[in-house]
Amino acid sequence: MDYFAHETAVIDDNCIIGKGTKIWHFSHIMSNCSIGESCNLGQNVVVSPEVILGKNVKVQNNVSIYTGVICEDDVFLGPSMVFTNVINPRSAIIRKNEYLKTIVKKGASIGANATIVCGNDIGEFAFIGAGAVVTKEILPYALVVGNPSKQIGWVGEFGHKLEFNKQGFATCKESGQEYQLKDNSVIKVK
Repeated sequence: MDYFAHETAVIDDNCIIGKGTKIWHFSHIMSNCSIGESCNLGQNVVVSPEVILGKNVKVQNNVSIYTGVICEDDVFLGPSMVFTNVINPRSAIIRKNEYLKTIVKKGASIGANATIVCGNDIGEFAFIGAGAVVTKEILPYALVVGNPSKQIGWVGEFGHKLEFNKQGFATCKESGQEYQLKDNSVIKVK
């Protein structure tokens, strides 16, 4: 076994779990899911069948990742954040054939207690603030907060808010990386 699982974790058959991954207390990894290398799944995490987690995904305590969710590399899922997978759930009506796909793109962060309504993809390096309720697609590098979530700015790959000048350029205060805002899209300047 090339990964660590706490003795209280339950790992079903037919899972792929990458080298160096850590699975902590009372977590349940269900069959037919795929977890990449160097991931960290906190206490009381549920990974449902057919979920895909890329490399270096950090899942904080009390997160359920339901069928239909794909997280690319370097995604951060904050404590108690929520994914849905059916748009109109009812207890008496089975809708397992109606699960909607949600893709969280590379480097995106989702804050504590945020809710991602199914079918709404999160763009690369987007930053979803704590408690936000995402009801539509989120652009790459977008900073969104609130209920329903609204975009209030842009962030760089290190997670700092970008302040664009009149020419449409901004520099990350930590990495020094320059970005350009053009046609409501952020790109890295080489």
